[in-house]
Amino acid sequence: MAQTIVITGGSSGIGLAAGEQLAARGDEVVLVGRNQARLAAAVERVAAAGNGRAPRHFQADFENLDDVRKLAAHLLEDVPRIDVLANNAGGILSRPRETVDGFEATVQANHLGPFLLTHLLRERLTGGRVVNTASRAHMQGRPGTSFVDDYRSYNQWRSYGASKSANILFAAEAARRWPDVVSVSFHPGVVRTNFGSGRITRFFYRYAPGLVTPEAAGELLTWLCTTPAAELENGAYYVGHTASRSAAHARDPELAAALWEASLAATGLT
Repeated sequence: MAQTIVITGGSSGIGLAAGEQLAARGDEVVLVGRNQARLAAAVERVAAAGNGRAPRHFQADFENLDDVRKLAAHLLEDVPRIDVLANNAGGILSRPRETVDGFEATVQANHLGPFLLTHLLRERLTGGRVVNTASRAHMQGRPGTSFVDDYRSYNQWRSYGASKSANILFAAEAARRWPDVVSVSFHPGVVRTNFGSGRITRFFYRYAPGLVTPEAAGELLTWLCTTPAAELENGAYYVGHTASRSAAHARDPELAAALWEASLAATGLT
């Protein structure tokens, strides 16, 4: 049976590759992207991979929580059924940046934005699933609960790792609090994409040997979106098709609960 799958970060990389694969299967793909030009190009590619009809698509910048709220409102109005929400948007910044909402940009784009979107779509996701794109880089950072980085000691990989730990903790805590929604996270591999900011980081992700292709990473996202729910471990962190053990801080239920409550407060949900 065809599903309706919303993919954030769907205009390039893993999200676009999965969108094409899902459309080819006959699923209805809804793309969300930040850059209008890239989003338009992605719409054409997903249409070509599927039935030729342009998929529904929405522009939103997760560094602005008002954009996320508007996105949720549009989705609730225009997409009557959502079987899967793929929280795939995110990135890494070489220098710290404060968002208009007052938070460090990496943690907002990678965690607070997806956290808010998922909550606003919560009722529409009943009986469905949420898939969070995390990373093995989570081992490099433990999330705090203030979401404001000390800019004097900012480290891009520590901040990125903390945000990816937050993705894993969010999936695990959602499984505990929302048993009617399957929630998982996964490590897509180190993927050859236009990822990150700064010349060195971008050079690495474009040219370093041994990187995973977006298509291969997209296949894992596609599998997590489409494999029967009974075959997945709710709340788990996947590496490949295997539920795996994350770093100790990323499987701490007390930290997961504290992060959840702090995220509710930060996003205005309480």
